[in-house]
Amino acid sequence: MTPAARVQTSIELLDAIIASARSKGAPADRILAEWFRSNRFAGSKDRRAIRELVYAAIRACGPVPETGRAAMLRLAETDEHIRDLFDGSNYGPAELVNEEPVAAGGIAPDWLDRKLAGSDISGPEAQALLDRAPLDIRVNTLKAERATLALPVEGTPTSAPNGLRLEAGTQVEQWPDWREGKVEIQDTGSQIACLAVGAQPGENIIDLCAGGGGKTLSLAAAMDNLGRLVASDTDRNRLSALMPRAERAGATNIETALLNPGQELDALASLEGQADAVLIDAPCSGVGTWRRNPEARWRLDEKELARLTDLQARLLDIGARLVKPGGRLIYVTCSLLDEEGAEQFDAFISRSAGFSATAMDLPAGLARGQGIRLTPHHDGTDGFFIARAEKS
Repeated sequence: MTPAARVQTSIELLDAIIASARSKGAPADRILAEWFRSNRFAGSKDRRAIRELVYAAIRACGPVPETGRAAMLRLAETDEHIRDLFDGSNYGPAELVNEEPVAAGGIAPDWLDRKLAGSDISGPEAQALLDRAPLDIRVNTLKAERATLALPVEGTPTSAPNGLRLEAGTQVEQWPDWREGKVEIQDTGSQIACLAVGAQPGENIIDLCAGGGGKTLSLAAAMDNLGRLVASDTDRNRLSALMPRAERAGATNIETALLNPGQELDALASLEGQADAVLIDAPCSGVGTWRRNPEARWRLDEKELARLTDLQARLLDIGARLVKPGGRLIYVTCSLLDEEGAEQFDAFISRSAGFSATAMDLPAGLARGQGIRLTPHHDGTDGFFIARAEKS
């Protein structure tokens, strides 16, 4: 493909991504993957160039662009070479005309910019949300140790005890060490969130919103496979992916529980008041993961944010019923908005008799309310809010 053809293809893909964001359809990575599968004529260099153009254009726009062409023209304002390719050549974008619409820049739609600023995320803190994320892995201590593990590519130790940082795009899943379960792909911030649980061998721990089980596997390693670790979720497909991962990792103390939305306690009734620790990695806006999913800014609206904060409050109340006296509840969101973090946790403490916030000794982050906040700018991790409460 010529450079101009790559730009035009990227514009067409951006049109599809914009439409999908508006309709809450498929994410950008899936749209790209499907296009690559259907267009085998595009070689590896073409695919790489198109992917980079698409994501660079997404990051260059704040509000949702009107069109893919407007988004690409926004990127062209910072890359004159791209602008020169709007020349009407074969398979390339049509020539530029006077006063063509150009997408607006910025960090996010205006309403969300205001929310971020109200949570003290502005300037470099906000801009870092649109950087490209590195690739972090966690060394699985059930099978290996960070200090002695020899990998095909040398990683840089992160602030997490078992974390290593690699160059973005490193093909970890092709390594024998990954296939043998010695390493797992996991952002350092996520690893630090697991440290907040303080999981110990022999404990009874519930990962209430386990999803695909990344944090569950980290907890199993911290427990050295001793004790009971229950991974629950309402998403059957994501939860079903956990046990094959657990087998590869050598994690043998995990059991799963599929929950019905709105009736979560039915499946967990036998665990009520029994848990030493409950981890609530709650569904959230995902603001802290924009480096990996920049078009997520275009999918969020105020109605969805309100739905998520209501769900978080309900999950906190469910988790509280599972904790035994002397046990602990750990609340985590990959969001930097206070209404999903510090304010949400404060409200839980205020309405929950017998629970009090407790300090955490974590290797990164800054205090935010009664918890800790990690940010890409300050900590080089995904954005997280982490807080812990103990039950008297």
